[in-house]
Amino acid sequence: MSAGTAHDFDAAVAGSWGDVLRRGPVEVLQVNVGRRCDLACHHCHVEAGPKRRETMERATADRVLWLLERNPAVRCLDLTGGAPELCDQFRHLVRGARAAGRQVIDRCNLTILFEPGQADTADFLAAHAVKVVASLPCYTPENVDRQRGRDVFDRSIAALRLLNGLGYGRPGSPLELDLVYNPLGASLPPAQSELEATYREELLAGFGIEFHRLVTITNMPIKRFAHALARDGRSGEYMSLLVNHFNPDTVPALMCRSLVSVGWDGALYDCDFNQMLELPLGAGPRTLWEIEDLSELAAGRVSTDSHCFGCTAGSGSSCGGALA
Repeated sequence: MSAGTAHDFDAAVAGSWGDVLRRGPVEVLQVNVGRRCDLACHHCHVEAGPKRRETMERATADRVLWLLERNPAVRCLDLTGGAPELCDQFRHLVRGARAAGRQVIDRCNLTILFEPGQADTADFLAAHAVKVVASLPCYTPENVDRQRGRDVFDRSIAALRLLNGLGYGRPGSPLELDLVYNPLGASLPPAQSELEATYREELLAGFGIEFHRLVTITNMPIKRFAHALARDGRSGEYMSLLVNHFNPDTVPALMCRSLVSVGWDGALYDCDFNQMLELPLGAGPRTLWEIEDLSELAAGRVSTDSHCFGCTAGSGSSCGGALA
């Protein structure tokens, strides 16, 4: 693959597909409701943490729900953060989207379930059949705590047991529980299906924990992880790894083709990574208030940069896991 030294993602895509990256129909509205989090993980591309104060207001949340109502082709409201549960509008968004018949995903860090004011959050999620996609970058305490902080593994296991007790992750249960793996450092994730089998065996044998799917996500060379790469002198090495493993078979399934990312302030982006880099939606509108019909975005150009190689390297990467 010759995209190599130039890091020109558009050229890599055009060389395989004959065109720049363009959108398909919008199926998912992914909303980052704020940057506040109880954790400050080393790999976090949002640079979330306990001291962040950005959070969505009611008028913006109402516009999200209004847009859902106007666009029945959007099947899912995907809520992320920070820890999305810390936003005052989180439950309002969940209730509104479920009342509109949409699937709702909560991208949960697990430890949030034991924070002050969150005692009933797990019950709330179960009562509204919210799909939980939970971060667990390894099945051993050493690796999890090294990436996410002291005692995070033990609290994560306790949270998973709590969710299992409510029916999440059980075979045949409609309460979906997926786990998320991302590498500890500057490497690509292993094969998703093989790692899922290992996770399933280790978590069940060691802790009695069950889940539905494992999702593998590549660390993106932006924000906090990019700072760590630069500190260790590995930025060029990691970027070369991503570029040299460009896989054209991942392009049709890239999440930016079927997802619109919404910021806590209502700004629109092609994906959550572009949101953190403040790369506006390539198809035109800049905010929730500038668009009513999301079908207008179809075939529009996606904003790209060199970090996009992270989603196309190896088996590919998205918020739903491997792509190829």
